Amino acid sequence: MKLPRRKFLHLATGAAALPAVARIARAQTYPTQPVRVIVPFAPAGSGDILARLIGQWLSERLGQPFVIENRPGAAGNIGTEAAVRAPADGYTLLVVGGWNAINATLYDKLSFNFIRDIAPVAGISREPYVIVVHPSIPAKTVPEFIAYANANPGKVNMASAGNGSPSHVSGELFKTMAGVNMVHVPYRGGGPAITDLLGGQVQVMFSPMAVSIEYIRVGKLRPLAVTTAIRSNVLPDIPTVGDFMPDYEASN
Repeated sequence: MKLPRRKFLHLATGAAALPAVARIARAQTYPTQPVRVIVPFAPAGSGDILARLIGQWLSERLGQPFVIENRPGAAGNIGTEAAVRAPADGYTLLVVGGWNAINATLYDKLSFNFIRDIAPVAGISREPYVIVVHPSIPAKTVPEFIAYANANPGKVNMASAGNGSPSHVSGELFKTMAGVNMVHVPYRGGGPAITDLLGGQVQVMFSPMAVSIEYIRVGKLRPLAVTTAIRSNVLPDIPTVGDFMPDYEASN
């Protein structure tokens, strides 16, 4: 993935602004040992990509390894629980996202309270989701895709990063509002999901931009729309879902 240098440095600088250094390390210089960064999804997803970019930047500038640890499962809950159970010493960081808010509403019994047990450090990214289809799907617009799905009920498989993930919730909202029948296929992260989409095992995904942008640029995936209220600067020619469905509200 290629990010404009200025934007990347801006994101990385935000991540480097680790608060409470004095309280954690006291008289020492933080960090004095490797830092574990938990990504609660499989490799090659959006959170994983961002964590590795930021982790490398921090390692180079702070002089200690920032080690990425993928802990997929339960739409981010397994990795989140691992972070909650880790010592509160500043040496375990967690990549969080919209899935944490979704999980708080979907799961009646969690072994942690996200607001109480996780302390925010820094925001590193904000990105749209994009509806991408395998090139075998003839649709080039959202209305064409809806017509195709309606003409092929139950034959369009929708990949997601897992049950309850933002990609899943976005797709379910689309299904409800468009009245289309798509089969949900959950994965353990955006990386495995996009791999099967590239291979044609599934036909559509509501994908984070970071996961799909390079495949879009080389023509391996076709974008239909972004889920934000305005168009993306990265894909300025791609419309929003709201251009076709004004009442659609993106879940991310």
